[in-house]
Amino acid sequence: MSVFDVEQLVLGMRVVQLPLRTRFRGVTEREIALFPGPFGWGEFGPFLEYAPAESSRWLASAIEAAHVGWPEPVRGSVQVNATVPAVAAGEVAGVLARYDGTRTAKVKVAEPGQRLSDDLDRVAAVREAMGPDARIRVDANGGWSVEQATDALGRLAAYGLEYAEQPCATVEELRDLRITLARNGIDVPVAADESIRKAEDPLRVARLEAADVIVVKVAPLGGVRRALDVVAETGLPAVVSSALDSSVGIRAGLALAAALPRLDHACGLATLGLFDGDVVTESLVPQGGSISLRSVEPDPELLDRWAAPDHRRAWWADRVRAAYALLPHFVHR
Repeated sequence: MSVFDVEQLVLGMRVVQLPLRTRFRGVTEREIALFPGPFGWGEFGPFLEYAPAESSRWLASAIEAAHVGWPEPVRGSVQVNATVPAVAAGEVAGVLARYDGTRTAKVKVAEPGQRLSDDLDRVAAVREAMGPDARIRVDANGGWSVEQATDALGRLAAYGLEYAEQPCATVEELRDLRITLARNGIDVPVAADESIRKAEDPLRVARLEAADVIVVKVAPLGGVRRALDVVAETGLPAVVSSALDSSVGIRAGLALAAALPRLDHACGLATLGLFDGDVVTESLVPQGGSISLRSVEPDPELLDRWAAPDHRRAWWADRVRAAYALLPHFVHR
């Protein structure tokens, strides 16, 4: 990847601001850069607060998509999950109605300002709406201590959880939680998300036996090949998730999910419903609970419609250069 001239990337770069249906991470639009290349388009969308070192992994992923290409798939479609935000129980049915045919739901819990009773009511509403055969997973985004997670998961286990995603913040806490759950006879597997994608050493999760499942995202790990290596080296089942991507970024997530030798769980790639705009005319959204692999090509009219102002493009150009300066260190370490 280091053979490319950074100015070549900047020259072809398009920067867009895609409107979001609801505020996310304090913003109402998703700003990303897109690069064309001989293998298609790559998406570079580290969140605005990310420093160059972390952003360099996202740039490696974008370059891989546009200039290297992905491994051959072993499946032609990928099952996906619905996502239920931390809404009131009475709103759950309306949220799930957007995901026709989906038989897995990820439910947000441990929301700041809410109570465990809110989580219990929300998960109960999901189980009632989806029926006894649906899979339900909860995502705490590291919001619980080990003691809080033990109590919460002991209660939520009554609804038949597929797993709990990042119930605690640190790898050590995840390890201790797994031990505590087993000791108390609470049968809820633990999944690691932030402990994989934001870690300097994502393999610590496996070494410390801190998770039963890992959640992987293409861009934060540096591309499809790097993510495949992480999954192989941990030896744990993987779920592929998005990072609030346009269809270009979702296609990279599908490339990873389609190339995994083993894929036992629905993936978190049905997130384009969070947007009020996209860069392609036919967005990569699920049909009957899955998304089929196909190529995507940004529409020039949509690129123009959502184009960021010139001063934002200049900001992104500097950001690409700063991330690129660190790219060889990431690729070769």
